[in-house]
Amino acid sequence: MEIKAVQKENPEIDRLENFPVTFFAVVMGMLGLTLAAHAAETAFGTSSTVSIIILAVSILILITVSALYAAKALTRRGAVAGEWAHPVRIAFFPTISISVLLLATAFVPYSRDLATVLWIIGMVGQGVLTLSVVANWIGHRTFQTIHIGPAWFIPAVGNVVVPVAGAQLGFVEISWLFFSAGLVFWVVLLTLVMNRLIFHDPLPARLLPTLVILIAPPAVAFLAYMRLTGDMDPFARILLNSGYVFAAIVATQIGKFARLPFALSWWALSFPVAALTIASFSYAHLTGSVAHQFVAGFLMAALVVIVVVLLYKTARAIAARKICLPE
Repeated sequence: MEIKAVQKENPEIDRLENFPVTFFAVVMGMLGLTLAAHAAETAFGTSSTVSIIILAVSILILITVSALYAAKALTRRGAVAGEWAHPVRIAFFPTISISVLLLATAFVPYSRDLATVLWIIGMVGQGVLTLSVVANWIGHRTFQTIHIGPAWFIPAVGNVVVPVAGAQLGFVEISWLFFSAGLVFWVVLLTLVMNRLIFHDPLPARLLPTLVILIAPPAVAFLAYMRLTGDMDPFARILLNSGYVFAAIVATQIGKFARLPFALSWWALSFPVAALTIASFSYAHLTGSVAHQFVAGFLMAALVVIVVVLLYKTARAIAARKICLPE
C-alpha cells in the first residue's frame, strides 16, 4: 500500500508509457453497448436516437484512446514492445482491430460505404494481428500454463466478429474464412483455458473479471452464423445456448467480483454481455420467442448498469490518477 501511495504522488511517473493496450477493451464495451441499444430499438420499434448518441460517445472514446496509444507507439516503442512480450497483454492487441470491425457494424444501417471501408481496415488488421499473436504463442517458449486465461480468446476467436458485418456487406467467402478460423480456435483454446482454470492455480484477482470473456465466443459466433446462413438450425441453437451456459457459470463467480478493487480488466464484463444481449434479441426476432425477448431485455438492463458503473469507476480512477501506473 505504501508503494502505491508513492506511485500516486510521484510526478515522475510516465503515464503515457504506462498507457495500456487494454484500454481498447473500453472501446469494445462501448461499441457493444451501441449495437445492443440498436438491437433493442429494433425489437421494441423505438427511434434510434439513444444508439446514435452512444455511438457518438464511443467514437470519441475510440479517437482518444487511439491517439494516446499511437503517441505511445511513436515515442515509447520499448513500452509497446514490452506489452507485446507480455503473456497476457499481447492478447489485447487485437481489441484494436475488433473495435474497428464493431464500428463498421454500427455504421452498416447508416452508411454502407463507410462501413465497408472500416470493415476492410478492421478485417486486414484482425488477420495480421491473429497470425502475429498465434506465431508468437508458438515460437515463444517462455509461456506457461499459468499464463493462459480467457483473454487468450481475443486474438484468434475474435475472428468471428468479421462476418457480423462482412456478410451483410457482401464479403461472404472471406467471412466464412474468418468464421472457420475463429470457431476452430475457440474449440482449441476452450480446452486449454478450462484445463488451466480447473487443474492449476486460480486466476490472479485483477484478471478474474476476464472470466466473462467465456460468454463472447459462442454469442458472437451465433450472430456471425446467422448472418452467413440465415438459418435457425440446431447448430445455431447450440451456439446461443452455449453462451447461456457460460453466462450461468460466470454468474456463480459474481460474489468474488464484488470484492475486487477496480481495474481496467473489469471492462471485460461489458462486451460479452452485449454480445449475448444482441444474440438474444436476434433469436427472439427470428423465432418469435417471448421468453428470449424477456431474457434480452433483462440482459440489456444489466448491460446498461455494468457500463454506467464502469464509466463511473474509470472516470474516478483517472481523476484520482490511479490509472496508468507501473505494475
